[in-house]
Amino acid sequence: MLSRQESESREHEHLAPYAISATASNGRQVPENECKFRTCYQRDRDRIIHSSAFRRLEYKTQVFVNHEGDYYRTRLTHSLEVAQIARSMARTMRLNEDLSEAIALAHDLGHTPFGHSGEEVLNRLLKEHGGFEHNRQSFRIVTLLEHRYPDFPGLNLTIEVLEGIAKHVSEYDHPTFESMRFNGHPTIEAQLVNLADEIAYSNHDLDDGLQSGMLSFEGLSAVKIWQKTCEDVVRDHPKADPKVIKVQTIRRIIHALVADVQTETESRIQSNGIKTLDDVRRDGKNLVGFSQGMHEQFMELKRYLFKNLYRHYRVERMAHKAETIIEDLFGTYQRNPRILPPDAFLGREDSPLERKIADYIAGMTDRFALDEHAKLFDPHARV
Repeated sequence: MLSRQESESREHEHLAPYAISATASNGRQVPENECKFRTCYQRDRDRIIHSSAFRRLEYKTQVFVNHEGDYYRTRLTHSLEVAQIARSMARTMRLNEDLSEAIALAHDLGHTPFGHSGEEVLNRLLKEHGGFEHNRQSFRIVTLLEHRYPDFPGLNLTIEVLEGIAKHVSEYDHPTFESMRFNGHPTIEAQLVNLADEIAYSNHDLDDGLQSGMLSFEGLSAVKIWQKTCEDVVRDHPKADPKVIKVQTIRRIIHALVADVQTETESRIQSNGIKTLDDVRRDGKNLVGFSQGMHEQFMELKRYLFKNLYRHYRVERMAHKAETIIEDLFGTYQRNPRILPPDAFLGREDSPLERKIADYIAGMTDRFALDEHAKLFDPHARV
């Protein structure tokens, strides 16, 4: 059998000198005995997968609410897709796959029901109580809210995975943390997950948008990266079904984006003289990124999605419904906390009422929130 020490030895032989190995970890907030077989980051990955918050991602919205169809992405499938892209890039670049995968699987644990619409509503409702941001909520889940172990709250993940959650930054993610300080710039593995997230959600929202009919091939012809890639696919497979053309176009776009990130990142590492993990920490720059030309094409795609999908009237209708549901639930719980189940505030006795309510609502799936709203506001629904 392969022991943990053998896995760690293989890391030292294989990883790039600026990657982080399991033996270089800063450990956990609560010290634990090491596993005989798994490295610390493999153990973190497993803890995340077995958490209650991870399972609930199955019924949380990406763009389309779950009951609209079983084709569309959920937060769970999105997280798996981010992990796959991050893991593949980490392997190619000789970075730590296990750390990248663990951060990717945990990065959306704190999302509310109904996607970013739900987050925006909770943030507004908590304006006088510190606001709400889903990366901070992910951090809160893995450090406090999960109850699985007798000796500590949360999952007691390694410092590097916590850092990856805390420093997950994208167009929608700008978390700030007062409870924990991390020294220096994030690891390349954490930076990699940021780009894997953007690649995954942009391309798979593109897929879902076409499936829903909100987007079309004709409209996307105005987007350079789509037009060029789709033309190449049609030329190579002129008799293919349109659904196959769609899938193959998106597959090739993902491949092109990933290849560009890998090449550009390697170039930045060399040009900045990055030799060690300490160099990464001190450099203060994002080493992982697109080339200028690819960045421009990617931003054009994102702008198109924002205008034509994320602001589509059907998506706006769901956002309006989400706002109504979450406002109703929050206000009702705030006025009468006794209607909440006895274990709703377990382990959070010192938190303000509004934060406890936010924890409870943020943990809901879309389906649970809809059912809970019906129980409280539909006089014919069973409570």
